[in-house]
Amino acid sequence: MEEYNISHLDALEAEAIHIFREVAAEFERPVILFSGGKDSILLVHLALKAFRPGKFPFPIMHVDTGHNFPEVINFRNNLVNKIGERLVVASVEEAIEKGIATQLPGVVSRNKLQSPTLVHAIEENKFDSCFGGGRRDEEKARAKERIYSHRDAFGGWDPKNQRPELWNLYNAKLAPDENMRIFPISNWTEMDVWQYIKREDIELPPIYFTHKRDVFERDGQLLPACEYLPLKSGEKVETRDVRFRTVGCMVVSGAVESRAETVDDIIAEVAAARISERGGRADDKGSEAAMEERKKEGYF
Repeated sequence: MEEYNISHLDALEAEAIHIFREVAAEFERPVILFSGGKDSILLVHLALKAFRPGKFPFPIMHVDTGHNFPEVINFRNNLVNKIGERLVVASVEEAIEKGIATQLPGVVSRNKLQSPTLVHAIEENKFDSCFGGGRRDEEKARAKERIYSHRDAFGGWDPKNQRPELWNLYNAKLAPDENMRIFPISNWTEMDVWQYIKREDIELPPIYFTHKRDVFERDGQLLPACEYLPLKSGEKVETRDVRFRTVGCMVVSGAVESRAETVDDIIAEVAAARISERGGRADDKGSEAAMEERKKEGYF
């Protein structure tokens, strides 16, 4: 009898597709959270595999900080138009104007403002489950979280009150106003994602590959020169060959010097890296506790 073997990427893909279909069957109003980064682009690709030739049984939602890379916004719009799915934009700028989120004086980053904006958008659209691109190798707070992450009526996560997930059985029960965050690629690593992107030939925003960009150094990181980031005394803008390992708000996304022009080049870089992917986020550095607190407040 011929032995049947599947690759680890096939197994990860099958698990993710199973999770997408389980959520579509169990919940009434799911949504994909989309940042324009590679993990959320991967989620859209997996959803296409799960539901085509039919339409998605849910929309795509982007929590827009207003401090986004223009290349990422262009990519988002082109992708949504290409696949013909519905896009919901939850604007942090509008949340500030309406008093839903508060920008503290002197704080440039809007990452913390994504939480109240997201929680409000979930309530407004009556979403009961949200797909996110979290992976357990990103940082320690995310490693504590299950695939089905129960959230209370305020979007909060309690790491001490998680539900068991035995034999791929997921507890989808919710009380009124509660919701679930779902992480179909929890068991993927950064390397798995890049290997799968190569295998599937998935298109990405150009900032993931080497390009010339004006940057400046702050606290050991190369940050993009932009209108949202005033320079401090002694800081100098230089043009360098860089790329971004992780894509978020411009004011906190650190670049890395790189000559990686292809996915193969990036895979080689990831294999040699000794700093985690989110080590390039200025607001995440060295702060497992801070990330955990943000998740308790409704963060992705």
